[in-house]
Amino acid sequence: MSPALTARPWPDVTPGALLLVPVGSLEQHGPHLPLDTDSVIAAEVAGRVAAHLLGDEQVLVAPPLTYAASGEHHGFPGTLSIGTDALAHLLVELVRSAQLWTPRVVLVNAHGGNVFALEKAVAQLREEGHDTAWAACATEEVDLHAGRTETSMMLYLRPSAVDLRRAEPGNTASLPDLLPTLMTGGVRAASPNGVLGDPTGASAEEGRTLTAEIVRDVLRRVRHGAPDHRGLLQAPAPGRAGTPESAPSSTA
Repeated sequence: MSPALTARPWPDVTPGALLLVPVGSLEQHGPHLPLDTDSVIAAEVAGRVAAHLLGDEQVLVAPPLTYAASGEHHGFPGTLSIGTDALAHLLVELVRSAQLWTPRVVLVNAHGGNVFALEKAVAQLREEGHDTAWAACATEEVDLHAGRTETSMMLYLRPSAVDLRRAEPGNTASLPDLLPTLMTGGVRAASPNGVLGDPTGASAEEGRTLTAEIVRDVLRRVRHGAPDHRGLLQAPAPGRAGTPESAPSSTA
């Protein structure tokens, strides 16, 4: 049976199952990627992680949270953001509700702007005694936003939604260099086309590799990791169970 929570009638929802909740966004991703890019990535990663966990434990995947904290993208039409405080409150209430029937919830996040809300919400939930943590889909380690990394992943995950004819470089400066401008004027002030990076050279094959790496990382953290002071699941040390050598190599 599919791990998708929405597809099940209530008698088929297993009490005690691990619940994965994808957390994305609805925000601009340059002129060539769809507004729900982060939500697509979060949902795909959570679903693929669940597929591997099903052999070991009961696991369910909630629908992605699409409205999130994206205020830095407000300079672009289409962006819909509820802000950090509202997202944190939503996460707290959602997990409180879920843990009436499931003991463990992991939030799978694919948007960097959600981090403050995740840290705030998970800290409160853990203080209340809930077994809750979050894991990151690390799509921003190569470039910051709508560049080669996310473009490649979307070419692999949802190619029909990518318009490479409109793909163009944006501001390719590093985050430390961009941060003052981002803090005062948002992404629009730093990059008129909304891209922080360069999608040139993106490919579905690169996206497949990137997706597999991210899924393996999140899988290790969910299986064997422990939350740090921020509630972020930490990967186990190399050589221990759940390292890349022991995780599936065909995740994506």
